[in-house]
Amino acid sequence: MKIAIGSDHTGVDLKALIIKTFDDVDFMDFGPEAKESVDYPDYIEKVARAVQKGECERGIAICGTGIGASITANKVRGIRASLCFNGFMAEMTRKHNDSNVLVLGARVTGEEVALYIVEKWLYTGYEGGRHQRRLDKISSIENREIGGD
Repeated sequence: MKIAIGSDHTGVDLKALIIKTFDDVDFMDFGPEAKESVDYPDYIEKVARAVQKGECERGIAICGTGIGASITANKVRGIRASLCFNGFMAEMTRKHNDSNVLVLGARVTGEEVALYIVEKWLYTGYEGGRHQRRLDKISSIENREIGGD
């Protein structure tokens, strides 16, 4: 599984921990590597675009609260980014929403919880069925909004 991952300066340590912990996953790290202040949209867009283009199956985006990263990733067509604070949310967003970008808040989520969230999100599949009808409706909204239909 190839996963795009990126953060802002507040997520550098959590990003490194995720990469180290899930050594069975092929991560494409979009940075940053240092803790000097950066603008999260610059890195989160790269993660979302890698998923959008099919370079990576899914992505993980991290900023201080996760809010800015979530907003940014969801601006990219076809991205279903989900900000999760517990394992149940991570599991449900994969099963029901086929989330393709997981968003974490480095300042508001402890490391153990964050790793559990990532584990649930990485290894939970999409159920399809009735949920696909809902995803199709979301895509329809997105297409109308950006002039695709």
